[in-house]
Amino acid sequence: MKAGTAQKMILNMLTTTAMIRLGKVYSNLMVDVQATNHKLRDRAIRIVMLATGACRDESEKTLSDAGGSVKKAIVMLIANIPVTEAEHLLQQTGGFVAKAIQRTGMREK
Repeated sequence: MKAGTAQKMILNMLTTTAMIRLGKVYSNLMVDVQATNHKLRDRAIRIVMLATGACRDESEKTLSDAGGSVKKAIVMLIANIPVTEAEHLLQQTGGFVAKAIQRTGMREK
């Protein structure tokens, strides 16, 4: 049992590190979510709310405007920019939300 627990902890650390390095994490939230069903769409809205402090209605509208992309929605809300600019910044930064926000001159929340 102890060896299994240690192995699980090590695998969790490795996968968490990989997700961070790939730009799939912002703050402590997994932001690279594919909202393919109702449950995942609701999770995506909650992630945007937590990351930005926006209300549910604003998060839902912005997520819709961003084509369902949690990353774009977060950048749009924090930096107060349109979707095209958020897309451009995310492309420039390799999909890293924090770096995209920094390029706008805004501070992360």
